[in-house]
Amino acid sequence: MQILIKKSTAAFLLIAMANLVVAFFAYFILPPKFFYDAAVIAFDKFNEVGYIGSYPLTILFYKITGLRYLPFPVVALIQFPILMYVLYKIGVPDNFEKVNIKNILVYLGFFMIAIYIAMPSKEFITFLFIAFLIFICMNERFTVNKKRFLTIVLLFIFGALYRPYFALIPVLMLGMYLVSFIKFKKKTISTIFYGLLITIFLSLSYGVLKGKHFSEISRETVNISRIGSADANSIILSPVKPDTWYGEVVAVFYGFFTVNIPVNGFKHILSPQIIVFVVWQLLLFYILLVRFSKCLKDRKKYPNELFIILILFSFFIIQGVFEPDLGSAVRHKIGIFPLIYFALYYEHFRKELQ
Repeated sequence: MQILIKKSTAAFLLIAMANLVVAFFAYFILPPKFFYDAAVIAFDKFNEVGYIGSYPLTILFYKITGLRYLPFPVVALIQFPILMYVLYKIGVPDNFEKVNIKNILVYLGFFMIAIYIAMPSKEFITFLFIAFLIFICMNERFTVNKKRFLTIVLLFIFGALYRPYFALIPVLMLGMYLVSFIKFKKKTISTIFYGLLITIFLSLSYGVLKGKHFSEISRETVNISRIGSADANSIILSPVKPDTWYGEVVAVFYGFFTVNIPVNGFKHILSPQIIVFVVWQLLLFYILLVRFSKCLKDRKKYPNELFIILILFSFFIIQGVFEPDLGSAVRHKIGIFPLIYFALYYEHFRKELQ
């Protein structure tokens, strides 16, 4: 019996298998700094295991599953196929085998999954959670409003239990959605701009209540102790200290552009991994910006896609506030890769669901 496999599916499987090899050998090739988080999670030297917070819950997950007791290359052989299977279940777009900019971005995404989260990682859990949201949005049994309600509730829960800044995504997303109804000449750029203003308002409000702004308690706190160290090559430090209202305004805009439109990253010419990320991020941001514009122009035709892209750009804005360096920016982007994957190929998935 002859089994026929579509070219796109064959390409997906071949690229996945090639990167499985990368995932396995990464431990033997990459410098130790790539595995700092993995070591914290696997060995739990400070007994952080618990039920609230990203590190405690991740450590608990790897303890319960027994993965913490396995060598990192073996963990890669288990985790990477799971991540690829999740993307496969989301769907393999037609023409995936053709070499174009969009597909190259995804091919590189597979490679970065192999490098960054085929090991004990908080992003492994984030990846699975984000994929679950995608499956909800693709479920034809749910109405559009039910999909949105479930997604928002789950984001709040995930933020409360795992990563607090995820709880800000629904707030920012709703604000951007409402702003998008205002008639601007450049609606897409204006919507993102007002998303940044909403973030600034939230941060300044937090500063009034707690005494410190968002970027001050996260990015700046982490990076001040790292200045001058060997791991400080790509840290993100605002040109103005975020301990005043105007300093936080500068910090939010600076962080957003550094993480999402990182043209200043070209200064790291001697760090090829950073240059690759910069090019990948610039192309990705441009394509998603075009997708966002298309969804805003015809929101009735693309209700699911608009919702997904609003989540994505809300994350991009919030990431610019909390991200300490370009290295962690890559890792966290890959953690939400199912969102990126769906947004890049939403035309294909929309047709599949019709």
